[in-house]
Amino acid sequence: MEVGGGVVNGSQRDDDTPVLITEAEPSYDDQQAARRRKYAIMMSLRIPCLILAVWVYPIWWLSLIILALSIPLPWMAVLVANDRPPRRNEKVNRYRHERSHRSLEGRNRQVIDSS
Repeated sequence: MEVGGGVVNGSQRDDDTPVLITEAEPSYDDQQAARRRKYAIMMSLRIPCLILAVWVYPIWWLSLIILALSIPLPWMAVLVANDRPPRRNEKVNRYRHERSHRSLEGRNRQVIDSS
């Protein structure tokens, strides 16, 4: 692997896009763009559901089911649009001091009185 535009993962890189070398999360802008797409898709399903409910009106129970499914779509779309992915649970390595029998606090010390 060469540094500076050489061979990366067995293929030549002709563009200046960065190489993903970490397990970093997508940027906030990318996350927001994905949530906007999901919101737009869910909201665009509501009108066809209403049209389909009118089209199958002679079958009243099917029309009611389709209407019942289209009613919570805006609420679910807002929930999906406002939901961010959970943060990763990263283990933090912390130093934990194990007290052993060699520590000064654990020993019996002899006190010498100089009086």
